[in-house]
Amino acid sequence: MSTVEQSIEIAVPVRVAYDQWTQFESFPEFMDGVEEVRQIDDTHLHWRAKVGGHEVEWDAVITEQLPDERVAWKATDGKANAGVVTFHRLSDDSSRIMVQIEHESEGVMEKVGSALGADSREVKNSLERFKELVERRGGATGSWRGEVQH
Repeated sequence: MSTVEQSIEIAVPVRVAYDQWTQFESFPEFMDGVEEVRQIDDTHLHWRAKVGGHEVEWDAVITEQLPDERVAWKATDGKANAGVVTFHRLSDDSSRIMVQIEHESEGVMEKVGSALGADSREVKNSLERFKELVERRGGATGSWRGEVQH
C-alpha cells in the first residue's frame, strides 16, 4: 500500500469546509479523474473514476464521521483504498484540511506513477481546486452533520 499525505489552508470557517466536504456527490467538481460519486445511504458510496486511463468502480463505507473534525473511509470492494480527512480550526475564518490516503497501485503504469509522486500531486491539485471552489462560494452547498462511529 502507498500512502499519500497532503494538507491545505482554506479561508473559510472549519464548519463550511467540513460541510462542503460531506457533499460527496460534488467530488467530480474538484477531483481529477473522478467521474461520479453516488451516495447510497449515510455511510455507503459508489465511486466511478478513470485511473491510468482505465475506468474503475468501487464501493466504500464511511467508518468514522465527526462533524467539523474528521471523515474516514475504506473501500469494501474494487479499488483498494482507505483514508481519513481531518479538519482543523485556525481562526474564525480559516481552517486546514489534512488528507491521508492509503491505496494499492495496480499495474505497471500506476506503480511507476506512484513511485514518481503522481498520486501525491493529484491529491494536492484536488485540494487546491476544493479550496478555490469553497472560497469562491463562501459557503457550503449542503451539509450532513450526523456522526458515524464503527
